[in-house]
Amino acid sequence: MCVDPASPFYDEAALARGVGIRFRGVERRDVEEYCISENWIRAPAGKTRDRKGAPLLIKMTGAVEAYFLTPAAGGTAADGN
Repeated sequence: MCVDPASPFYDEAALARGVGIRFRGVERRDVEEYCISENWIRAPAGKTRDRKGAPLLIKMTGAVEAYFLTPAAGGTAADGN
């Protein structure tokens, strides 16, 4: 999933619920894109920008765990949170 609306992996409904990312056992708040099946995240490299003004992203590999911050509108969360 990605937070960039131009990406084909952008999901506004999921992002509206809030998505938390735990990477290598540490809570991360600066994740721009992630893939659980391939175990990677993309996060900004400091304040560096590319030539279009977007943050320069670096790809890091490791254990990725994603979870919703709020339960679904229909009731309780399926994962027990």
